[in-house]
Amino acid sequence: MPEFPIHSVLSRCAAAVADKPPAAMFGLRDEGYDSLYEQLVSSLLSVRTYDEVSTEVSRRLFALARTPAAMIALDRETILEAIAEATFAPAKADNILALSRTIVEAYAGETPADYDKLIAFRGVGPKVASLALGVALNHPVIAVDIHVHRITNRWGYVATSTPDKTRDALAAKLPRDLWIEINRVLVPFGKHVCTGTRPRCSNCPVFDDCARVGVR
Repeated sequence: MPEFPIHSVLSRCAAAVADKPPAAMFGLRDEGYDSLYEQLVSSLLSVRTYDEVSTEVSRRLFALARTPAAMIALDRETILEAIAEATFAPAKADNILALSRTIVEAYAGETPADYDKLIAFRGVGPKVASLALGVALNHPVIAVDIHVHRITNRWGYVATSTPDKTRDALAAKLPRDLWIEINRVLVPFGKHVCTGTRPRCSNCPVFDDCARVGVR
């Protein structure tokens, strides 16, 4: 079996969605919300929330506070009002306050650029920590959401049953220069071309390289 042309495939996918809105975290970074703290909070807000919603609530929250010290100076109800449209907003407000307080008290206000320390914060899982480190600091980490999981399995590039297993499989074979790029490209590609149901295979730029696993 020939080697899967992953660099070429991702390049073609990127070209196919060049005119589409970017993945939320990358879009916020390009707007100037590029600190590790801002990316961590935005990634937390994005969990199970549409990009369009998480982007807007992030902007609204950062209009009030963009650092851990400024965040803990706000009361919970002010934070909750700003992020009300996010899924699980009350829990996320509590988590944002808790992690901000820990950063101020345990890390002198500097968000730790360490995966293990980030996932120790309540509400911060592997995807959130990886996104924050990758987008803010260009750390070589792989953030696997539902789009990355679905598409790489559909291609036949990996064969896994969960996003966590996909992350491990990609870490074993994906070239390191694509570890951040794969999320940046496949989130919009998964929304507009390789969708969960009725993927647009007839218009797909990587049709000939895709095994179309699970596609009827």
